[in-house]
Amino acid sequence: MIAEIKPARLKGIIQAPPSKSMGHRMMICAALANGISHIEGISDSEDMHATLDALTALGVSCTKKGSAVEIRGTDLRKAKPAASLACRESGSTLRFMIPLCMVSDEAAAKDEHFTLTGSPRLMERPQSVYEEICVKQKLTFIRKDGAIEVGGKLSAGVYEIAGNISSQFITGLLFTLPLLDNDSILSISEPIESRSYIDMTIAALALFGIRVNWSDHHTISIAGNQQYTPADVSVEGDYSNTAFFEALPCLGHDVSVTGLNENSLQGDRIYRTIFPQIASGCPTVHIGDCPDLGPIFMALAAAKHGITLTGTKRLKIKESDRGTAMAAELAKFGVKAELEEDTIRVIPEAFHAPDELLHGHNDHRIVMALATLLTVTGGRIDDAQAVSKSLPDYFTLLNSLGAEAIIK
Repeated sequence: MIAEIKPARLKGIIQAPPSKSMGHRMMICAALANGISHIEGISDSEDMHATLDALTALGVSCTKKGSAVEIRGTDLRKAKPAASLACRESGSTLRFMIPLCMVSDEAAAKDEHFTLTGSPRLMERPQSVYEEICVKQKLTFIRKDGAIEVGGKLSAGVYEIAGNISSQFITGLLFTLPLLDNDSILSISEPIESRSYIDMTIAALALFGIRVNWSDHHTISIAGNQQYTPADVSVEGDYSNTAFFEALPCLGHDVSVTGLNENSLQGDRIYRTIFPQIASGCPTVHIGDCPDLGPIFMALAAAKHGITLTGTKRLKIKESDRGTAMAAELAKFGVKAELEEDTIRVIPEAFHAPDELLHGHNDHRIVMALATLLTVTGGRIDDAQAVSKSLPDYFTLLNSLGAEAIIK
């Protein structure tokens, strides 16, 4: 699918889309509760449907009407393997579900395994944290034919986790360890990147009656044998996707966004500090805590004065190799990007309208970052359908502001 975007001056106000990160967390907590929960603010994105599909495969009753979801939880300690858990392209879904598939007493007793599937790119992404835990505890973890097969039951205890890996692994354990019979500790080595996502998980757990605590700066204590309780909750606005709209004023558009929690725990809210720096100069920005902002930072810097990004290693294992992908596409705008192991420098040389079709690399954040630039220069981008992963109505929202985006 190709999006053709003509230059136009955008103006207007939009409502922030709901937080995908908090949506995942709330739905999983509701699925583990004994009773019915109602969640308002679940989008029709592919990632949200991936989590709903996976929960359904575990025996959870999920009913979605518009943006509202009703979830009747189940006791995963009695879960039986059935259909595979189809995680589509959602890294969060896959990493959150893997440890939850290892709490079933019944499946462990019968040596029955759970199978998780997903897109080829998703199944290539590293899962070493879980693999090492399974080896240590003599549990099953097998990669085969685009799937992951897990079996056995996790044990409570001390888990030593590297802090410079994706917080998704830590979140997966935080969902699971309270269900075990005894207490556990997560000892996370410094530096801890994406701490904000861990804090979001702890906040979601608290809404559903689960208490975990930071004992010190790098240790989380988790009491065992806890019970999730149902709740009626609403998902707050999403800073990660809103970033693509709040970047527009930096390019001369008159756009604002409502519906964001100014006191949110979302780490990606940092863009509100960084965007003015990009508009006025060539900042150095560490994105270890906010890797999803890498593409939009690079795009804005290409049209302004450049940027140096550090902490960029994790961009290589997202939906695409985002640093390499953005460098290739920015070159079509006359902009140079230098890539090193953990650093990216964007050097505007002769920024101009792209002279050929842009490639979206089947990555929603690449597509939206490039589309942001095209509102100024005009141009065409393929893989436009990738936005359905997190924000399926992205182009509708963009056009509501006066953009001229035609999807072919």
